[in-house]
Amino acid sequence: MRRQRKPYVTEKKGRLYYRLRWTDGETRRERFIPLPGDEDSPEFDRTYWAIRSGTHEAVTAAPRTSWKHLIASYRKTRAFTGLAAGTRRKYEAVMIQLEEKNGDRDIRKVTRQHVRAIHEKYSETPRKADHYLQVIRLLLNFAKNELDWIDNNPATGIKLFGAQKEWEPWSPGALKAFRSAADETMLTAMMLGTGTGQRPGDLCGMMWEHFDGEYIAVTQDKTKERIKVFCPRELRDYLATLPKRGRFILAKNLTEPINYDSLQKLFAKTRKKAGTACDGLVMHGWRYTAAVALAEAGCSDAEIQSVTGHRTAAMAQKYRRAAGQKALSRQAQNRRDG
Repeated sequence: MRRQRKPYVTEKKGRLYYRLRWTDGETRRERFIPLPGDEDSPEFDRTYWAIRSGTHEAVTAAPRTSWKHLIASYRKTRAFTGLAAGTRRKYEAVMIQLEEKNGDRDIRKVTRQHVRAIHEKYSETPRKADHYLQVIRLLLNFAKNELDWIDNNPATGIKLFGAQKEWEPWSPGALKAFRSAADETMLTAMMLGTGTGQRPGDLCGMMWEHFDGEYIAVTQDKTKERIKVFCPRELRDYLATLPKRGRFILAKNLTEPINYDSLQKLFAKTRKKAGTACDGLVMHGWRYTAAVALAEAGCSDAEIQSVTGHRTAAMAQKYRRAAGQKALSRQAQNRRDG
């Protein structure tokens, strides 16, 4: 005689499940939640009745105003989808952590103390802490201004740790040490970075068909602008002898480029191998190296911008002022010696 089971209990491939059914609009849906194997055990009864009463963690729905639902809503907005790929990737890194740690929590219960505690948690890496806080502030602003879930943003007014040490241009000694430690991929990345003054992520997108022997066309990921940069002689000569291993100059295979994350990992290994001359230096510093070299050569703000692609003259002016200060200090000290 077949055993009489509790309602909604079913067996699939020798395993017992609670069959949960519901309607989503006009669509009928069902879900099977695993149950303990022994139907006569107290554990089976506890799990069964917890599911049926809606208190089991497998069926406890996150509140409509949870972090999980907030992030899902924000991901669909043009404000997010319209961001540069690199910026979206940085936002995603924070949002994924928020989903994993706080996904089912109600944002209406988030306090200023909660946000400050998260910020302080990463205080040993101030740049990361500030980025985390800025993404939380952005999401809560979206919940307040677009979704009307909260009246006030608890992250507003929490002071950032502030600007950290700026990325430094690379000295000739650092470039020489890195060159000696680099493989072909890393050397090519360095030559492209210091030669064109473009961001590391944009180097990955450079294709052979974009290089005509003099100019290389670049669509900047951050600004979405397409510019043509004339390559300095050293870079032109280097590219002329470089084997073409795929469509992209920094090739992963015949059709794909190496991605930024892989390039960053390879950079970290090469920098370590290069020794103390490269301590603390980053790939983004190659962009600054190019800008400083242009400024020291006497280029105008507009000329520097035409290479680096900066939208405003502020950064170009900064590089030019630094170069001017350096030249003036030499002139002053020569007069002193004279």
